[in-house]
Amino acid sequence: MSLRKKPTLTGKRIAASRANGRRSRGPSASARVERIRAAVLRYGFDVQAEEIAMRALGEDPAHFQELLEGLWEEYNPVGASQEGLVIRLARAVWLMNRADRMQEGYAVRQAREVSSGREDRRHAQLMRLKMTEERLRLLAQSVARDYYVTTSADLEKMKNLHQEGVVKEMGEIALALFYRLEDERDKDTDGPEDFERAQRVVAQVKEIFGIGMTEYTSDGNFARNCDPPVVSPPVADAAQAVQKSPASRFTAAEWDAREEPRQLLENLLTRQMESCKEQRKALLKESVKGPSPYERAAEIAPTHPNAPVMRRMQDSHLREVRRVTNLLLKIKRQARQN
Repeated sequence: MSLRKKPTLTGKRIAASRANGRRSRGPSASARVERIRAAVLRYGFDVQAEEIAMRALGEDPAHFQELLEGLWEEYNPVGASQEGLVIRLARAVWLMNRADRMQEGYAVRQAREVSSGREDRRHAQLMRLKMTEERLRLLAQSVARDYYVTTSADLEKMKNLHQEGVVKEMGEIALALFYRLEDERDKDTDGPEDFERAQRVVAQVKEIFGIGMTEYTSDGNFARNCDPPVVSPPVADAAQAVQKSPASRFTAAEWDAREEPRQLLENLLTRQMESCKEQRKALLKESVKGPSPYERAAEIAPTHPNAPVMRRMQDSHLREVRRVTNLLLKIKRQARQN
């Protein structure tokens, strides 16, 4: 229950309210429109030129007329100074809204450009991941064979994957393991920098995982974690060894020593293949779901060169509206006091 007593509406109070209401509304609608047009022309604004400029910018001059009439009815200017300030206020508000439309229009254009190329980029990414997954699968199948020895084709595939950067940090380790599983007798000659880098990676992998080849000891047995001595057999014997079964390339102890790096390489390739498959599934799910509001906001971020200029225009028009409004209210306050 309100503690404040409502005022009694007497006949005298009602008549006074109606009289004040008629005074605040000003002249009739038609007379007010004619007064506004006369004031606009009197203060040097060409109505026809304004309409041509607005229509060229895709704006409706009738909307500006409605804004001007609304401000005219709200402030009910009296005298030349107040009329000019109301017209100036309407133009400042209109320009401020135009600056907002400029920002929003550029954001819409930028969003459309991004959306038009999003599907093509997603499709290209999916195809790239699918191709990488297939190449890694073929390499993993090749490495999984019994008595595997690095071939020039497998080495070239791994080099291409490493150069493309699709396997990231694991590419250099996998490439070093491929070098590790080569046969010295049919090894291709690489550049000195590639060879030295591969040797360094091989040493790091051997140190971390404890893998290596074997070497003969003085008693005829084999020692672990050592590189085999490079023995250059006669050309005829090497050719005959290659023509025989793959197992005849190395001794049984040498094959045992090669098994650890081979398994490590197979696991690494398989894991990278599964990673590509997971990335492809996640990307496909994102393409179906569409971008989130945060992604949309990041895409239409005002990074274009004219963004600061647009922002300054908005601030300038806002300050103009505030300045004209304060000046108009001050003049009307002084007029009431006088």
